[in-house]
Amino acid sequence: MADVTGHKQTLPADVKVERCGDVERSAYQNFVASHPHATAYHNIAWLDAVEQAYGHPCWVVTAWRGHRLVAVLPVCQLRRIGGGSLVSLPFCDLAGPLYETAEGESALKAGVRTLLSELGASTLEVRRRGPALCEQDIAELEQLKSNRKVSMVAFLPESSERLFASYKPKLRSQIRKAEKNGLTAEVITGASGIDAFYPVFAANMRRLGSPVHGREWFDALKTAYDDRLLVGIVRLENEVVGAGIVLVQGKTACIPWASTLAEYNHLAPNMLLYWTLLSYLTDSGCRQFDFGRSSFGEGTYRFKKQWGAEPVALDWQKWQPDGSVLQSPATEPGLLAKKLRSWIETCWRMMPLQLANRLGPKLRKHISL
Repeated sequence: MADVTGHKQTLPADVKVERCGDVERSAYQNFVASHPHATAYHNIAWLDAVEQAYGHPCWVVTAWRGHRLVAVLPVCQLRRIGGGSLVSLPFCDLAGPLYETAEGESALKAGVRTLLSELGASTLEVRRRGPALCEQDIAELEQLKSNRKVSMVAFLPESSERLFASYKPKLRSQIRKAEKNGLTAEVITGASGIDAFYPVFAANMRRLGSPVHGREWFDALKTAYDDRLLVGIVRLENEVVGAGIVLVQGKTACIPWASTLAEYNHLAPNMLLYWTLLSYLTDSGCRQFDFGRSSFGEGTYRFKKQWGAEPVALDWQKWQPDGSVLQSPATEPGLLAKKLRSWIETCWRMMPLQLANRLGPKLRKHISL
């Protein structure tokens, strides 16, 4: 069996299941940094933030060959009334196992069986990226407006000038329109970025009818990721009207959260926000940008595609105690679930913002997506 570099490998002999605070961090971080499929969510900083902000316990399953790390899997247990569920990882679209060979994945599954047994858990939800979609598949799914969830990923050129030139005239004019409307934008690397981001984000989540992450979650992320967490800010004069958070892992980046104030959307702050972040990342050496999860029938899918993003399958699975794997396709909820969600969202929108911001984090910490 050959690894991703073409070298011959043998079955990893040593599997460890450790709390994230006990793992050999330098080995883990170096493995993630060198792996072609690693995301910013694989960084140990994500686990640190989950434990610090919300108190959910996190583990790392690792496989070793002697002193060399050959496979890793970050895991979190969301503590809930009546028990807890295991997921890799909560509050994001992707994480899952990283390994050099198929034997490495088998070793990780053995470690997961041990962890499930120790915790008395019934399954581990694994969120991983699936195979590339061919042009014919994409065209058919777009035509059907499929509710299948995909990750929208764009590849970035060598400079922001080439990136801007690659856009269609309509997109370029929308970016310029935002600037002509008096909006300005910048990328902040310091902690003050969270101060600017959070009020816009919290207001937008209440408008969407969704419980908001607590401020402590973003403070914990900033502490854990440090300068690998960037905040894009859009202002009209001195008022922040749009903001987004980007996490950087090597030459890849992702945007887990972005929000604008609805009363200013006619000025196109979202267009300037994304352009400012994308141009900054491109000139900083990033070559891949993950716009996050969408389904083919959503407006967000079309919004992301205009920036050059293409759909990549999401392969979500459930790993069982007996070693079997069940497919758990990432799709939109069914009709009944949608109706229930719509009713909850309507009630949440009617809640005073201060109350929503106080209650939201108490609920949000238990919602895995």
